[in-house]
This record gives sequence, C-alpha cells and structure tokens, in this order.
Amino acid sequence: MSLWSHIDIAFFVTWLAAAVRLAGPVLLAALGEIYAERSGVLNIGIEGTVLMGALSSYLVAVYSGSTVLGFFAGGVGGLLVGLFLAFFYLRALASQVVVGIVFNILAAGVATYVYSLVIGNNTSPTIVMFNPLPLPGLAKIPLLGPIFFNQPWPLYLTLVLVFVAQIGLFHTRFGLSLRAVGENPRAAHAAGLNVQRIRTYGVMLSCLGAGLAGGYLVTAQIGLFRDNIVSGQGFIALAIVIFGRWSPIKALLAAFIFGAADALQLSLQLFDNALPAQVLLALPYVLTILAMSGVVGKTVQPGALTQPYRKE
Repeated sequence: MSLWSHIDIAFFVTWLAAAVRLAGPVLLAALGEIYAERSGVLNIGIEGTVLMGALSSYLVAVYSGSTVLGFFAGGVGGLLVGLFLAFFYLRALASQVVVGIVFNILAAGVATYVYSLVIGNNTSPTIVMFNPLPLPGLAKIPLLGPIFFNQPWPLYLTLVLVFVAQIGLFHTRFGLSLRAVGENPRAAHAAGLNVQRIRTYGVMLSCLGAGLAGGYLVTAQIGLFRDNIVSGQGFIALAIVIFGRWSPIKALLAAFIFGAADALQLSLQLFDNALPAQVLLALPYVLTILAMSGVVGKTVQPGALTQPYRKE
C-alpha cells in the first residue's frame, strides 16, 4: 500500500471519528426537541437553552472541579429554562415562535452578564475535558474501532438515549399519549388525557436534552465558555428533527450527516484548497437550509404542531 493510500485512510478515519464526536451535541438537542414537537410544541428557544446549559455546565465544572457534575449541571440548567418556556408556551398561550426567538436573544444577554459577573475580566479558566473512552475489544476493530468506539462517554450516553427515545415514543403508553396530544389535542382530551401536563413533559424533555447538549459542548469538545459557543447548533438540531422525520433513529443518521459536514470543513481547512474558508464553514448551515426548506423530501409534521390548546 502506497504512502498516499495510508494518508487517505488516516484522513478518512480522522474525519469520520470527528463527525461522530461533533454529532453528539446536536443529536442530544434534537432528541429533546422530538419530544416537544411530538407533543405539539415547537421549541424555537432551543438555541438559547443550549447556551444556558453550557454556561451552567462551565460554572459548575469550574467551581466544583468535577467535569461529571459540570456535564449534568447543563441538564439542570436546561430544566430551569424549561419551566420558564413551558409557562409562556402552555400557560400564557403566547406564540411559540415569538417566545422562542425572544428567549434566544434574552439568553445571549443573560449568559454574557452572568459570565462576566462570576468570572469577571480574569483569564477564563479551562476545565478538564472528558478523554476518549475506548470500549474494550471494540476499539481495536480496524477502521470502525477508532471511529465509533474511541469516543468520550457522553457520546455513548447519547447513543443509548436514542434507543430509549425510540422505544419510549413508539412502544410505551407515555409515547402514545405524547403523540396523541401532538396530533389532535381535543380528541386526546376527550379520551381522558391531560393535554397541558403531557405537553409540559415534552417541553421539559426538550430543554433537558438541549441543556445536556450545552454540557457536552463544554465538557467534551471545548473546555471553555464563550458567548458564541453554540454557533447555531440549536437551529441545526431543529433541522435534524425535520430531516429525521421526528424519529430518534432517523435523527441519529441525520445528526451524523451534519456532523460529517462540520468535521469536513474543519479537516479541509488543514489542506491547501481553492475553496475559501467561509465556504467550508457554511457547509453545515447549507444542509440546515435544505432540510428546513423541504428540498430533501416532503415531511409530514405532527398535526397540532405550534397550535395552542385551551381547555374549554
């Protein structure tokens, strides 16, 4: 085998391993969003929720010295945001789109203020990030081992949650109830379901996933907090939900495609190429536009998505 072939294989393995790792945060956020949208709530505020989860994760990791606590603190931060959003989405019956957009702007300001208040103008301390955790035996499989089985443990947790969500949504009473209120809330109410309560569960699970996604960014990818740490990944998660047809398994495949696009632009910047860096950076967002525009195929969203429900 030639030296060039070795380089090609090494590039291919490195690229796909990075794709799997980068897919983790958007997949976590997308899994949570599937719960919300299946219940009939479009949580546009997912971008700001990821940011607040990242801030919570970073501050807890810095002051506790525990990266594990930092990761799960992201989920706690997401749940707190969920209480706030659920009130406006479901109790105040405000426009889900408007509330989500306004919250994203609010979260950006709050995160900047809290970060400057707690950390100040000092040099931002870095946290100890999770190292790759090779799975015994599996990590040594040629090609597949380094790509899939030599990743930080939050990625393995995310993959487990994919199958938990798939079973929970399509093979449990809770999943049936959640999908029922998202398709026809009045019929679900007539059948004895508490629509507001079930939709609240959907919003809370959405924000939990987004908060953990923020924790993943801090503890497994960056090790710092920055105002632009999310960089549109919440909106990419929204696109993944559509691209994945509101199915956790299909969302897993969609997240890998987006992760591959993100990893490709990072990898290609290491080589001399004719494409400007801005074009490469735009790759994941071009896919986002295609997914949300319906170019990749016609999608059928939950019947009552974005429709407020008022008990009469």
